Amino acid sequence: MKVAVGSDHAGFKYKTAVKSHLENKGIEVLDFGTDSDESCDYPDFIRPAAEAVASQTADLGIVFGGSGNGEAIAANKVKGIRCAVCWSPETAEWAKTHNDANMIAIGERTISIDLACKIVDIWMTSEFEGGRHQRRIDKIEIVK
Repeated sequence: MKVAVGSDHAGFKYKTAVKSHLENKGIEVLDFGTDSDESCDYPDFIRPAAEAVASQTADLGIVFGGSGNGEAIAANKVKGIRCAVCWSPETAEWAKTHNDANMIAIGERTISIDLACKIVDIWMTSEFEGGRHQRRIDKIEIVK
């Protein structure tokens, strides 16, 4: 299992903590930056993380920012990415079971670090349900 991570300055602390959390579980982490809490532009770090997932260099991706919204928007611009903003155990589970999200975004300014790690664990261990949800995913993937 390889997980791509990326953040801007506002998500750097959580990216670092979640990276350690994953590595402690024996999961390989590909870190696309940023490497400090100095102000930066999130697309510079989120897009490469999303491209790693889209190209299957990484199996999954997690991106971090202040709210997670901008990071999810940037990740979702990459073809084949389904990035969901998660702020609770339920949103993490549904991101995978209903939306087959291959990436999630977490806002450092919105939840605790303990909850962020719990969200990551739930999302990574949940399974896509398929069925009616697959039909909806297929409609998202249609390019006109």
